[in-house]
Amino acid sequence: MTTRPILNINMTQQPRYQTSRSITKMSPNIWDIIVLLIVFGILAALAWGASRMALPYSVGESIQITLDPWALPGYAISSVLRMFIAMFFSLLVTFTIAPLAAKNRHAEKFLLPLIDVLQSIPVLGMLSITVVGFISLFPNSLLGPECAAVFAIFTSQVWNMILSLYQSLRTVPHDLQEVCKMYHLSGWQKFWKVEIPHGMQALIWNTMVSMSAGWFFVVLSEAIEVSKQQITLPGLGSYIYVAMREANLVAQCYAIIAMLIVILLYDQLIFRPLLSWAEKFKAEIDDDAEVYESWFLNMLTKTRLVRTIEFLFSIVGDWFINGYKKFIPRKSIELSTQTQTAITETTILVWNVFLIAGIALAAIALVVLIQKEIALSEVLHVFYLGFLTALKVFTLIIIASIIWIPVGVWVGLRPKVTSYVQPLIQILAAFPANLFYPIVVYMIIEYNLNHNIWTMPLMILGTQWYILFNVISGTARIPKDVRLAAKNFGVKGTLWWRKIVLPGIFPNYITGAMAAAGGCWNASIVAEYVEWGDQTIISTGIGQYITLYTQEGDFPRIALGIGVMCIYVLFFTRILWQRLYQFASERFTMDT
Repeated sequence: MTTRPILNINMTQQPRYQTSRSITKMSPNIWDIIVLLIVFGILAALAWGASRMALPYSVGESIQITLDPWALPGYAISSVLRMFIAMFFSLLVTFTIAPLAAKNRHAEKFLLPLIDVLQSIPVLGMLSITVVGFISLFPNSLLGPECAAVFAIFTSQVWNMILSLYQSLRTVPHDLQEVCKMYHLSGWQKFWKVEIPHGMQALIWNTMVSMSAGWFFVVLSEAIEVSKQQITLPGLGSYIYVAMREANLVAQCYAIIAMLIVILLYDQLIFRPLLSWAEKFKAEIDDDAEVYESWFLNMLTKTRLVRTIEFLFSIVGDWFINGYKKFIPRKSIELSTQTQTAITETTILVWNVFLIAGIALAAIALVVLIQKEIALSEVLHVFYLGFLTALKVFTLIIIASIIWIPVGVWVGLRPKVTSYVQPLIQILAAFPANLFYPIVVYMIIEYNLNHNIWTMPLMILGTQWYILFNVISGTARIPKDVRLAAKNFGVKGTLWWRKIVLPGIFPNYITGAMAAAGGCWNASIVAEYVEWGDQTIISTGIGQYITLYTQEGDFPRIALGIGVMCIYVLFFTRILWQRLYQFASERFTMDT
């Protein structure tokens, strides 16, 4: 269906007074002025932050970070700018990789384990590898460390978003697929008109939690410490780092207040309007259900400029989705089935050869790097450390699932509650684990607690919200007619959970649990090596091993630690996550 403009006036046939009236309707009103002031204010702040990203800088030069609370607004702007640049590239990669993994089973076999491995590689490990390259790429400029920080934040955001869109594309209801066939939609049209709208709400939810994940690792990304070299970029993360190093609780409180304000601002100005806008993509119409509302979106709808821009975007969007047909010849060359099969088999063979060769070369490079300096006994010890961390991750995912699945289902069935819980979860998910160091250190030292057990909560603090967000999203997508049918037939208790809820939320839960597990592996570098002032608490695990040798700049041992972690993650991906994803796509696709 083609969108038509609401107002279509032929100026040559209308009286002159109607021309003036139409011009009046297109002229700015008071809401246009208010919105423009807000937008220009945001753009001016971001432009100021961008201008500070390319200042002259030499490696070894000290960047002074003050704990004066009046410096926090500037630091907050710099951190937000880095996070939104990372978010832009995260969305770009998501819309490229997720469809490829969902629609090509050969690419899926490679990309899904790769994503799981990459999301588990510690941010500190990423920085130790990439910061030197970025500094070489932008010599004598702060842009090198800035790009390294943005890349580190990007790696903490993108994988969860890819998994969310991948899961949505794999679980498109059969009736929507039949609609695509009935209307003879091409693959390109099906993707933008059916598949993306189907996964839009889940993607927005996971984008929010990914944004919070960026805050979780903001300390590591802005206070870069590799090879005994310290680079502190102006931002909230470096502010928190200095406050921790000086054991300044007052400064940490200031940082918490600043973070709360920033999160509430971009929640109200960006994510809340997006959730309200995404209501139109719901698969069913329910007049009794609560819908997301946004005061900022309501303000935008009152402006005449935004309505004009929306109309122009609808024209561009229609050409983007449907206009390509004009450039496709009517009579295309059709290959025989035998030729298509031969091309496909050859492509698969070449792909597998390159894949095996790449894995072999990577393994050889890793062995060559570590064999000269690391004994076999130490390699076995690192595998033992990886096993201990894997045991912690597995235990934490089970505990988090037991806690948050019932809570997420309860919230997801109550949209009005969801609208209040969502910003609260964003705030909780954004808190860096470092802010809880004083409590953890005090409790462990004061009560002589076991380091390995009582530092474990730090691993799950920022990643448990992946499970909660996805369970809420999955519960909200259970069709109303299914819930009403269950109510009419008196389906209650365990039967209601087994037949209605768990099948409805299972695909979303797998996405959240997989992302949470990868985040736990990543967070082990924060949880297993805790520093607060002069106190250092070390727990046994592979995260502690990587953190220790990253600070010393021992690249062979950094590579060994990351390599062993990747092996464990690949193992769990093959035996657990891929099978669960396949099971979810085959058995638990909730038709609307």
